Amino acid sequence: MNIRAFFAILLCKLLRGLSRLLHRGGTAMPGRWALRICPSLPALLARDLKIVAITGTNGKTTSSRIIEEAFSRAGLNYLANRSGANLASGITTELVMNSSLTGRMKKEYAVLECDERASSALFGQLKPQVIVVTNLFRDQLDRYGEVTHTLENIRTAIQGAPEATLCLNADCSLTSSLALDLPNPVVWFGIEKGAMPSRPLPEISDATHCIRCKTAYEYDYVSYGHLGGFRCPHCGYRRHPADVAVTEVVEQRMDGSSILLSLRGEKHLVNVNLPAVYNIYNAAGAVAAVTAMGLPAETAIQALGSFQCGFGRMEQFDLGQAGAKMMLVKNPAGCNQVIEFLQNVKEPFVLAVFLNDRGADGTDVSWIWDADFEGLQALGGRLTEVIVSGDRAGDMRVRMKYAGIPDGRIRVERDYARLVDWIAGQEKPVFLMPTYTAMLELRQAVIHKVGGQEFWEK
Repeated sequence: MNIRAFFAILLCKLLRGLSRLLHRGGTAMPGRWALRICPSLPALLARDLKIVAITGTNGKTTSSRIIEEAFSRAGLNYLANRSGANLASGITTELVMNSSLTGRMKKEYAVLECDERASSALFGQLKPQVIVVTNLFRDQLDRYGEVTHTLENIRTAIQGAPEATLCLNADCSLTSSLALDLPNPVVWFGIEKGAMPSRPLPEISDATHCIRCKTAYEYDYVSYGHLGGFRCPHCGYRRHPADVAVTEVVEQRMDGSSILLSLRGEKHLVNVNLPAVYNIYNAAGAVAAVTAMGLPAETAIQALGSFQCGFGRMEQFDLGQAGAKMMLVKNPAGCNQVIEFLQNVKEPFVLAVFLNDRGADGTDVSWIWDADFEGLQALGGRLTEVIVSGDRAGDMRVRMKYAGIPDGRIRVERDYARLVDWIAGQEKPVFLMPTYTAMLELRQAVIHKVGGQEFWEK
């Protein structure tokens, strides 16, 4: 190991220790300084690791947690960027903290969630054995640009790891297109036709036309957003049959789902430990990744029923008499899935929506007008009150009014501590929908009230 790498590792460890001493996360800053000294540090540290890398718009953290649970059940010695610090700086910090000063890794495996934009610079250094691409939706236009830009960024990233096995969402026409011109072996996952009732294609779709010939897609079924049984009537580009296929959604509950999962023809009745359709996709993609790493299918299946995600992803808090559930939102597709989840809540509840426009959220909040907040009208009297908060609370209040929520049922509350105190006195369940930076601040206020782990301890 060269002297620059040694000093980069030493500085990173010192900065991380100082951050924790000051009760700060230190998840990304130490790695940022280390990369300034030695830009090739990730490649040096990852050279002997067996890595699963997870990227895509939605579902990275949940998919990573399922894969982690499977690795844990298999007794593998692994590291993971559990705090969600998924840029080059955060991943570098995690690698350093699991290495010696001389760069010898203390782990054999790694589960690394990777930001879509950062992947192009990282995958060529990390050389993962397996890459999961969950899906692609329009997200943070100020940072990523149009969704096709994100797609090309991921394509470039994978070109740096030509031997990696790709786990691709067969139902996403954008994600699937990666297999058209990349040499990597592919394991496909998805939800089959007839597994659940088909939905109409949304008016605002992120992939209406064929990525090859620009002809409008036809759909045999739609699961959500633009995901489903797409086909191009002109050039023949279509959904690829899935190797890991959900053949039936047997039951959807408030705390999870029961599904029939087919692994290369062999069917298993599986419990998924989180609710909503998008988590069924996360489950299928994680099983594809775990089995692609050579672990038994049974280990992957058991992980689906026992993993714990948290960190704002359907995270439950013992706050108030009926509890509070936190559901991170960041783009229209994910937000619509949360709204659909709320439509299945049978009892009266309170909804609190937190909108920030900081760098990690995306400074362009116009996406809230593409999200189907009008779907909240279907809740009727079950939605007793809507609280709006965050830096752009005023914008969210206007959006709620246009969605048909009576102004008398909308309240603005910008003080998180005061809001948490109010929730603690509620008899009804409260559902919290924050964007990313709002989620971090809100979680801190909640755990200050009821206890729990900081985000870097999760």
